[in-house]
Amino acid sequence: MDIPLNAQVECTDGVCGRSEYVLINPVIDQVTHLVVKEDSSPNTEYIVPVDSMAETVAGTIHLRCTKAELEKMDPFIKTTFIEEKLPVINPGYGAGLGTYFYLPLVTPLETVQVPVENKQVPAGELAVRRGTRVEATDGYVGKVDEFVVNPESGHITHLVMREGHLWGKKDVIIPLSAMGDTHADTVFLKVDKHQIESLPTFPLHRRWS
Repeated sequence: MDIPLNAQVECTDGVCGRSEYVLINPVIDQVTHLVVKEDSSPNTEYIVPVDSMAETVAGTIHLRCTKAELEKMDPFIKTTFIEEKLPVINPGYGAGLGTYFYLPLVTPLETVQVPVENKQVPAGELAVRRGTRVEATDGYVGKVDEFVVNPESGHITHLVMREGHLWGKKDVIIPLSAMGDTHADTVFLKVDKHQIESLPTFPLHRRWS
């Protein structure tokens, strides 16, 4: 089963949003959740357990839940507020050469509440989205397009770079064994560019263009 990123997502009662991230447990090499961003305002992103995915058809991910059930799932982004002290600038004035001009006067600091958004990624897991940078041992090779997952186990079998990589328009399909760590929106591979180019390929059947 393919898990396309930035793809349309449908609940049992209609279109609900788009796929933004997959959450991966790197210890067991398994996709645990899909992050779905709703189309309507306020465009909340929800963490959807992979068990709620029914299938992918024609580039659309079908969920087993309704829109109402989706809205009860945990949000991916949690907003917290921290206090910061900022200077308050008030206009003052002074005179010069017979005309008046304004000078800023800085008064004591004022405490304000600043919103901070935090991704709610379960401890020990990784969040990967479409466009995540992919680095071989000898440099940049492309960006993540999607993952191929065994539907029975939920385990990732391959990472797919479909376009925007060093080998033109063909699919570059990288086995899980070649994937290393993920840091700061970059997937690091354990192979070099020459090894990637010589990887065996298999047909990746898509029912969409």
